[in-house]
Amino acid sequence: MSYLRYLILAVLVFPANPVNCADRPLEDLVRADSIECVMDAAVASGLISGGTVLIGNGDADLFVGTYGAVSSAPQAPPVRSDTIFDLASLTKVIATTPAIMKLIDEGRLHLLDPVTKWFPEFAAKGRDDMLVLHLVTHTSGLGDFSVSSCGTMQGVVETAATHEPAWPPGTRFKYADINFILLGELVRRVSGVELSRYVGDTILLPLGMTDTSFNPASGLRNRCAATLDASNGLLFGTAQDHVARFLGGAAGHAGLFGTAVDLARFCRMLLRGGELAGKRVLSEEAFRQMTTPFSIQDGKVVRAVGWDMRSPFSAPRGTGFSGASFGHTGYSGCSVWIDPESDLFVILLTSRRDYRRNGDFRRLRSDISTLAAAIFSGRENRSPFRAGKGSAARQKT
Repeated sequence: MSYLRYLILAVLVFPANPVNCADRPLEDLVRADSIECVMDAAVASGLISGGTVLIGNGDADLFVGTYGAVSSAPQAPPVRSDTIFDLASLTKVIATTPAIMKLIDEGRLHLLDPVTKWFPEFAAKGRDDMLVLHLVTHTSGLGDFSVSSCGTMQGVVETAATHEPAWPPGTRFKYADINFILLGELVRRVSGVELSRYVGDTILLPLGMTDTSFNPASGLRNRCAATLDASNGLLFGTAQDHVARFLGGAAGHAGLFGTAVDLARFCRMLLRGGELAGKRVLSEEAFRQMTTPFSIQDGKVVRAVGWDMRSPFSAPRGTGFSGASFGHTGYSGCSVWIDPESDLFVILLTSRRDYRRNGDFRRLRSDISTLAAAIFSGRENRSPFRAGKGSAARQKT
């Protein structure tokens, strides 16, 4: 792809872009300044209040940029490198998926276990052909439903068991939160402790992800960026996802909060095959198993265990990442994409304002990743570029 393409991306990603990128030298536009142009335009157009971009590899953070404010409220403080964001569906891959793989590492669970082994509620409904693998790849055939009348997690499980799969498990892909709601409960049933505790003890604490948690403590809430509730009211430190709130703020599909710096540690652990700073969090075998492509519908959709590789949700892949790359998005305005082949990851966390402009948001995710790959992939000199306004110093971990 030519450099002209990146100039077009930086200038035209939002037609109302007040940042005059066109007046800048072309060689600058294909460097880190182009990311600043795209993010500034997203803020100026009202798509987001602010956000963070962090690009790194297995050794260091290569670029950290912070933009805009933590909310749309007047005089809202600026986003900082330690701003905490609602990670929404990134919970599925930062918390629940590694918890499942950790239990597999411990020999307590297997992806080919029948769901009925852990959920006898499903056995009475003839669901013997549904496997844990089908839940983690969204191929169970289950669809989402209202949980407001279920009362408890047990009620959610029993209701899910009554729903006839829309197709035989393993044959089609349909993204549905219920798969990971069940997986969060599965972690509890297998480990004997709540998902939040198991994830904290086995994933977050060993990685030093001290600002990442479910239900952030009161001392952390003043660092949280805002999300919007159903009436466009501002939420700080309370899960935007209403099902996660119904389930106590900690669920398998949503509810986790964290910073870009913490997520970079997680991404770096994956690029190093499950180990960071001498601490092994996942075995190499678990990492390979988690990131092996799972082709669905004659290759039209490719998923890994928990992770997206190629699907209708793959906007953060952009155009520069390899076929071995994987990632995920979150409704609140976040995404992560990781490429082991190019030793690169991109984290985008935002305080999203306009949820009607889905196309613009997909384009924002894609453009940031496309630019990141163009700037940093295959570079012999991996020294950090100048980061965006308000950015923190980059550190090795």
